[in-house]
Amino acid sequence: FGEDKNRIMIRISVWDRGLSDSYLRMVTQLGANCIDFGNDKSFPGVAEQGYPDMDQLLKIKKKIHTWGLEINRVTLPNITEKFMNNLPGAEDELENTATALRIFAEAGVPIARQRLAGDTFPQLMTRYQSVHRGGYVSRGESRALTRGELETPNYDELQEWWNRFCDIYSTLVPIAEECGIKLAIHPSDVPNPDTPLGGLGFHRVIDAFPSRSVGYLYCVGTRAESGGSSIVMDEIHNYGRKGRIFMIHLRNVRASLATAEAFEEVLLDDGDMNMFKVLLELQKIGFDGCLNPDHIPNIEGGSSGLAYSIGYIRALLAALAAMP
Repeated sequence: FGEDKNRIMIRISVWDRGLSDSYLRMVTQLGANCIDFGNDKSFPGVAEQGYPDMDQLLKIKKKIHTWGLEINRVTLPNITEKFMNNLPGAEDELENTATALRIFAEAGVPIARQRLAGDTFPQLMTRYQSVHRGGYVSRGESRALTRGELETPNYDELQEWWNRFCDIYSTLVPIAEECGIKLAIHPSDVPNPDTPLGGLGFHRVIDAFPSRSVGYLYCVGTRAESGGSSIVMDEIHNYGRKGRIFMIHLRNVRASLATAEAFEEVLLDDGDMNMFKVLLELQKIGFDGCLNPDHIPNIEGGSSGLAYSIGYIRALLAALAAMP
């Protein structure tokens, strides 16, 4: 979809899932373009020494390239409660993730995500298995079903979390700028009020770090959990016109915390959002990154959900390209 008259450069990325030849053959046949690594320990070396082994990373990259695919995004070593609470060994975590960022950049990886402990309040939500047309199942979460008064961080604790986040990004951003790799942050999922990377905290990242190397792994489904499609459209316009949307997690949901104190993830055509309108908005702001149909519901037939999702997105992109 990169050669048409509208110059649509949007591509499709999928999870690595262990990178077996069978899997790579399948996603190539389905029309995926890139691989995303969502686990911080996906690469040899991270579990053993805290950061990936360059030789092994390059072997993985070469294997992916043999199928005509590219690495789109990786996950840096996780920042745990140890660092966020300033416990012994905290600085080792920061040093390891900084080293990993340099290694990924040297290997030519374009985007890296940093996961951080404490950006969600899972105690507020009751998770359940939601059932949809024909019996397919998916993730559902409800605030209304959670009983009792549950504690969340107070203002001072949230400020301390933010200070530790700034310590991390103050280390990583100069490396990203120097080495030519983008740092993409994912919103808090579930985006309960006051979550550090919810609606307000998410925007705070680019206010505090205005570098062009800092931006978003914008998750359409997560942000829709806050308040539906209108907030997604507004944020795509807001962040997109600033050039800060580096890639997209494309999921659809029903309901939201604002409307039902709950939400359910569904197949791309089966939720409250019109995904073609989402792509139209992305086209308007000149988005040229990857769409990853993450959190695919379980449907009959093994990998059928992945095949459906890639096919659905390719059809949307074809329709977008055909527009006058």
